[in-house]
Amino acid sequence: AGSAAMATVNLRAVTSWVGIARLFAVVLSCLAFSLVASTGIFQGSYGTWCMFSWCFCFAVTLLVLALELLELYPALPLSWDDFTSAFSMLAALMVFTTSVVFPSTFVSSPCSGSTCAQQAVATAASCLCFLAYAVEVGLTRAKPGDVSSFLSTVPGLLKVFEAYVACLIFSLLDAYGSEAGLQWCVAVYSICFIVTLLIIIFTIGRCLAYIPCPLEKMLVVYNALAMAMYLTATVIWPLYSFRGRTRPDPCGRDCWWNKRLGVTFLTIFNLIAYLVDLVYSSRMVFIRAP
Repeated sequence: AGSAAMATVNLRAVTSWVGIARLFAVVLSCLAFSLVASTGIFQGSYGTWCMFSWCFCFAVTLLVLALELLELYPALPLSWDDFTSAFSMLAALMVFTTSVVFPSTFVSSPCSGSTCAQQAVATAASCLCFLAYAVEVGLTRAKPGDVSSFLSTVPGLLKVFEAYVACLIFSLLDAYGSEAGLQWCVAVYSICFIVTLLIIIFTIGRCLAYIPCPLEKMLVVYNALAMAMYLTATVIWPLYSFRGRTRPDPCGRDCWWNKRLGVTFLTIFNLIAYLVDLVYSSRMVFIRAP
């Protein structure tokens, strides 16, 4: 009886809608990295990032399916629902970025030959893989009034988005020199990223219960502070980056102007994310459903 109990197989892990979405994600991410690997064209930091994204998402999703299929996840010392919600959101963001970066960097125009066909199919698989993860996020998202895992709520999913956008900002930062304004912006990105990441890690690791003050109110205060800090960065970063400087005429892929423009847009994205986060977390605290 003991061995039978140990080897339980939960078929709902692959037959439920969430399970089907995960199976699609596994197959499509595998297809994407296999096709790109067979062409051998993924040089440089952008190519490495694309391959890492597909392989990472494939491996973790396969692990999640295996742990749910064999019902081994309750033995793990973490909040499983929070972990899977955070991962599906992260995977959706990573694969979305890759689906934009890969074709814009590696697919040449005009496009002909078998190599280009493989790259085109890999791009299509990557886009469909993003949709699979987006469906999973939608299916596992907590409904209003549902007391469940924090990271499956809108503020929880936004935390993953904010941390990911901060990582993209860090990847674009080049020499910001001795200018105090730009140093302040980098400090804003770093502080908000560290605190947001700690909230995600503490939630998954079930450590939030040990925090002495009420969590919801603490999150409202943090979101208000982060939004105010990002508001200053949204003004200061473009002001100090572009003041008295024109765009270089040959401005290639690694041109400082393009990178700083990218950081400007990403800063605005995160400002909006923290604003929405503040609105949602305030509603969770002050307009709680009876």
